[in-house]
Amino acid sequence: MATTQAQNAAHQKEMARKLEEYIEKIHYSDRYSDDFYEYRHVILPKQLLKMIPKDYFSPEDAGTLRLLSEQEWRGIGITQSLGWEHYEVHAPEPHVLLFRRAKDFVAPTQQTGGGGRSFAANRRK
Repeated sequence: MATTQAQNAAHQKEMARKLEEYIEKIHYSDRYSDDFYEYRHVILPKQLLKMIPKDYFSPEDAGTLRLLSEQEWRGIGITQSLGWEHYEVHAPEPHVLLFRRAKDFVAPTQQTGGGGRSFAANRRK
């Protein structure tokens, strides 16, 4: 039993290491825009796509992500400034996520009662 627990702990540690490695390889495109929105695409390493929870995928096509909420896409390691919306999926390339936000978006001012640390900095603690 102790061997199984040790193996599980080692496996979890290895999965966490791989996840961090894959997150570091996420590619963020330059921003581009039209009259209303600015856009960018985010390319996930294909290995990271395999680690995403099954319920993040479309029920109609298990190989394609559904539109993710901000909490969900941040939860899989995507880091962007505020205001971005995952607005489209591209079935032929499910590891490419398309984002947009209003061209005139201004982030709300935040009260920093917690020492002024950003979301990303708090995540890395």
